[in-house]
Amino acid sequence: MGKPAAGGAAWCLLLSAALAPGLTPERLLVIVNEASAASRAAGERYVKARSLSYAQVCRIRTTEAEEISWETYEKEIAAPVREYITQRKWRERILSLVTTQGVPLKIRGTSGNQGTSSSVDSELTAVYRELAGEPVPREGPLANPYFQKQTPFDRDSYSMYLVTRLAGYTPADVAALINRAARARNTGVVALDQRSGELDEGNLWLRQAASRLPPQRVRLEPAAAVLRGLRNVIGYASWGSNDPNQRRRELDFEWLPGAVAVQFVSTDGRTFREPPAAWRLTSWLARPTPWEGSPQSLAGDLIRQGVTGASGHVYEPLLIYAPRPQILFPAYLMDGRTLAESYWSAIPAISWMNIVVGDPLCRLAGEGR
Repeated sequence: MGKPAAGGAAWCLLLSAALAPGLTPERLLVIVNEASAASRAAGERYVKARSLSYAQVCRIRTTEAEEISWETYEKEIAAPVREYITQRKWRERILSLVTTQGVPLKIRGTSGNQGTSSSVDSELTAVYRELAGEPVPREGPLANPYFQKQTPFDRDSYSMYLVTRLAGYTPADVAALINRAARARNTGVVALDQRSGELDEGNLWLRQAASRLPPQRVRLEPAAAVLRGLRNVIGYASWGSNDPNQRRRELDFEWLPGAVAVQFVSTDGRTFREPPAAWRLTSWLARPTPWEGSPQSLAGDLIRQGVTGASGHVYEPLLIYAPRPQILFPAYLMDGRTLAESYWSAIPAISWMNIVVGDPLCRLAGEGR
């Protein structure tokens, strides 16, 4: 990542020009771990795909380990990112930070609703506040100022950065993720798979999501069966391995470019290390066979199978902090918001366990509403 990208000259001109409102390419900052070949490759591909300037790449140097301490996060990730933004006076200019495969994923700490464990990406959402000198406690979540908002994200209104991650099991998965984002179109159906026999809040959210979308664009599964083999899928929400009937990693869906997914699973974003092909999903109650500390579903499997965006949790977030599908899908399919805006409008907390995987600028082209 040495010579300037094609967009470099245009970026220089924008330094003295008014920025267009909303989430646009010139308002991104990509974070690359120089110690990781995978991170450098993801950053290079994304810069070219979106015609960004290399000035929009913040290069840090840290471990490739997925789990780190708070000390490592602060010294090797947060501090250099804050310094990079401060030196260029870009606190207001930047709207979205993009982490890359090879940037650490999670910060170990204590558990519980006032615990100190967190995701790197969710902590980075709060860098905007830190640059203003506001304290950001390690304990517990912070209220997301963009949650449930029905307008595009802009700096005048929301005191946070939207953070997404370019990640997958392999560099090829990340490349495919980026490529699919460029081909996203507003067509296809949203598959909503309820957990059978349950009358809980998550199933209510799924039914609400179905009611807020055009009927012809929804497949709601209320019975014991698990949705499989669907064609033309642009959205998906389910309980993943928390549904006792879901024990296969492969859904056999035909995913459309731009497809986004949510799972109500405590640890689906815990790792992007690929499990063995023979590994299968189990529950904590059924003689579990863990992978990276858990027997549960993985967001990485959905990316491998063809989604363009996925949410995840690096540790137990509690259900109340999971993304709301009844907000995500209308924002993305009906309101025309970007992937980053759609996910973060649906997540109640920042400085917590959540991650969002995908190109923040991905937007569904065409009407299809």
